Amino acid sequence: MTAGKCVGILAGAGPLPAQVAAAVTAQGKKVFIIAFRDYADLSLIQSYPHQVIRLAAVGEILKTLRENQCQELVLIGPVSRPAWRDLRPDGEGARILARLGRAIFAGDDGLLGAILRVLGEEGFVVRGAHEYLNHATGRSGALGRFSPDEQAKQDILRGVDVLRAMAQLDIGQACVVQSGLVLAVEAMEGTDAMLGRCGKLMQAGSGGVLIKIPKKGQDLRADMPTIGPETVENAARNGLRGVVFQPGVTLITDLERCVALADRYNLFLYGLTTEDLKEK
Repeated sequence: MTAGKCVGILAGAGPLPAQVAAAVTAQGKKVFIIAFRDYADLSLIQSYPHQVIRLAAVGEILKTLRENQCQELVLIGPVSRPAWRDLRPDGEGARILARLGRAIFAGDDGLLGAILRVLGEEGFVVRGAHEYLNHATGRSGALGRFSPDEQAKQDILRGVDVLRAMAQLDIGQACVVQSGLVLAVEAMEGTDAMLGRCGKLMQAGSGGVLIKIPKKGQDLRADMPTIGPETVENAARNGLRGVVFQPGVTLITDLERCVALADRYNLFLYGLTTEDLKEK
């Protein structure tokens, strides 16, 4: 990474934008945050230089980034895909939308890839949040007191197979499997909403398992799988027995608290091993 440059953070919801800002500052770099209106949690980022701008005001966003000498960018924090009729882009935004072309109507990977390409053409270098938060990507194996039993291991392998099939259609990053039965797959609603559906679908016997991994070839600079305390809370609330992620390519927003919650609720928090990910 280039030393001494200002890192611009395009901030959606949740705690990760502030965590990235703290990590960037700890490295002796300047930071400036573009806080997307109606998404960013201003209480978490207020101590850092920032400006609140609506999502479609692309001209204002680019102008502000350049005025603050931001050359590197990090896109972090969820932003729901808006209805295009509600965007009201400014002049620069309309030009960018035209450059995105048909990618606007593609799946998340296609759209985010096009956005990264356009940002590169505008002279910015886009970094992944994991380049700054490398301490927050977990490790292989059980992270707390509980480990998956044999049935859970079979469900994990089933979930990995399902997600690999979903990846070919650019659908989602997560699914829930219980005793070999796929209870739910993630689509536009996101992981937490998907977990909310599972409570009513859970079968008798041991609970289901949440498996969350990135799609093959997914550009982690724009859409890295994320789990946090709320994920663990929702898993417990909806009758799951474990949460599974892929180490190194998953951001865990508060690892210590996630482990503590998993232990409290008798859940396993498990990082996939090389053996788990081996193509069968």
